[in-house]
Amino acid sequence: MAALTLADTLQPVELADGVEIHLRVAGPAARSVAWLIDLLIFAGIIIALSLGLTLMGPSLGDKTVQGILLLCLFALSWFYNVFFEMTRKAATPGQRMMKLKVSSVSGAPVLLPQSIIRNLLRVIDFMPFCYLFGLMCCLFSQRFQRLGDLVADTVVVYAEPEHVKVSAQRVNVEPEAPPVALSRAEQAALLQFLERAPQWSDARKTELADVLEPLTGKTGLAGLSRACAMGVWLQKGGQG
Repeated sequence: MAALTLADTLQPVELADGVEIHLRVAGPAARSVAWLIDLLIFAGIIIALSLGLTLMGPSLGDKTVQGILLLCLFALSWFYNVFFEMTRKAATPGQRMMKLKVSSVSGAPVLLPQSIIRNLLRVIDFMPFCYLFGLMCCLFSQRFQRLGDLVADTVVVYAEPEHVKVSAQRVNVEPEAPPVALSRAEQAALLQFLERAPQWSDARKTELADVLEPLTGKTGLAGLSRACAMGVWLQKGGQG
């Protein structure tokens, strides 16, 4: 698993209101493994349906059995991914095993029209065989998007863990005004950092706080404390 994530990157996405978010997009390696798992599941379902319908053959008739099997094959081929992407996990069984999910580029949950479009275009991505065209699109796309993702404005990302361990580190700070005037986007980013910080590990919070060194003038726990103090100051309406 560790080797598969080496090709993946944390990609920044700027939203319409100027706020920048980061998506940990999944690379071709992890996505290929997920696809192989889904392919095995798909084949297992078809084999099970074939065996079940074969046993019912004498009562239904061979042509009826063939018709039902073709109908099931059509439905699974076109709507297997759509069905699972519309669930709460937004991922097929294979993607769930690889801890992946499908989302909009904005980070919002994928919508039904987006899911339908990205899966209809699998026909083109599969050409000439084994998703070769889709693989080439992924390699030349900054967010590892195949053609279906580019058209539907979707991306495959690593799913956030549902249960995040509460950090043992507690930072009690007094409101502190930033040393320079912040733009609206910078204020929104700092507030977002303050709101999401309790969900991150101590190492992750410190790592992100170090990025703010030009603003805080400090690194490590001192930089984290000062970043939080500025965030609290903004939360209170910019008053000490």
